[in-house]
Amino acid sequence: MRIAFVLVAAALAGCASAQATRTSQNTLQIDAGAAPECGAQGAARVAAKSAAIETLRAGYDRYIITGGQSQNNVSTTRMPGRFQTTGAMSGGVYRTTTTYVPGPTVTTGSHDRSLSVVMFREDEPGAEEAVDAREALGPEWQDLVKSGIRSCL
Repeated sequence: MRIAFVLVAAALAGCASAQATRTSQNTLQIDAGAAPECGAQGAARVAAKSAAIETLRAGYDRYIITGGQSQNNVSTTRMPGRFQTTGAMSGGVYRTTTTYVPGPTVTTGSHDRSLSVVMFREDEPGAEEAVDAREALGPEWQDLVKSGIRSCL
């Protein structure tokens, strides 16, 4: 069980990214993408954490998500298989058996999430209703602000 968890965690490491675009002095757009294994929830987590990170990087303390969109660009394709034929001679008769071996399944694409964010400083009007960015990131918020999000876990 522990090995399976480690393998899944390793597969999901580095599976996500986000980009922030400043749209005004106190607003920004977050565009996040996550690998198919992360699912839509993983992309949502990456986008939400990125909103908190970018709020702090911009010198603000709190934020409100005012809009969002999501898109599933994941597709699964079965690669071509092959036929395997075996035969044997028995009593003057050659008998064969052909078996189809399916090809591997390949999953590509990403789950994408886009958020519109309004940022506030502690003393500004509207800040009392906004999410505290440090609280949203948890006790290791400083490390996340430095490194960003690379995983959907």
